[in-house]
Amino acid sequence: MSHNQQQRQQERQNSSDEDNNRRREGNTDEISFEQFLDGWLARQQRYLAELIHTNANAKEIPEEELKSLISRVLGHYQQYYEAKSTASRRDVFVLFSPPWFSTYERTFLWIAGFKPGLLLRILNKAVKDLTEDQSIRVRRIDTETKVAERELNQEMAAIQERVVSPGLVDLARRGGRLIDGETLDRDSEFQSLKEAMEAVVVAADYLRVTVTRKLVEVLNPAQAISFLTAATQLQVRIRVWGSQMERRRTN
Repeated sequence: MSHNQQQRQQERQNSSDEDNNRRREGNTDEISFEQFLDGWLARQQRYLAELIHTNANAKEIPEEELKSLISRVLGHYQQYYEAKSTASRRDVFVLFSPPWFSTYERTFLWIAGFKPGLLLRILNKAVKDLTEDQSIRVRRIDTETKVAERELNQEMAAIQERVVSPGLVDLARRGGRLIDGETLDRDSEFQSLKEAMEAVVVAADYLRVTVTRKLVEVLNPAQAISFLTAATQLQVRIRVWGSQMERRRTN
């Protein structure tokens, strides 16, 4: 089978999966984030195979095909953040220690996701042929990202100071349900905390998406494929290693 045939077959498979996924998840209130994640991770494996193949043959592949794959991969990750946003509105607290991630995966969490600065480290290892102009733009993004991370760290620290209240901790564990003797003031305090946590998660996810797109815009299509391949490989490896560690602990 030629590369073009393989490419079209993979595109049809991923497109079919995305269409089926949208139909199943037309009402996101009817599907849990864990259910969504199972399908999303299966599609990610297929995207990773396509990325690895394309990265190895980038010089022989038309630029438009590279751009198409980049667009589809970014769209795949956008789906993740849209589903995560819905999960956050349901229960933002669970996102800070998600049961769908292994203990090892949770060690990489920063405000309910990966730290955006990790993307800069991945790019610097994966892409070795940056021009001087590209290097300047990447350094600028790096600086902006560090500033944004510090601001979000400060916001998160302020929220954590509020969480240390014993009453709020207990209320959070009960999902905000009041019991006899508790006042509506306590409920209002809890809702305020919940909204603050939702806001900081939204801001952190926006930063993750924005940094990814800014870096891709700096790169040419072949470089962007290398970057996305390395980023996806790392995510998949962390999940595999985490699952292996969990199995060893239970055996």
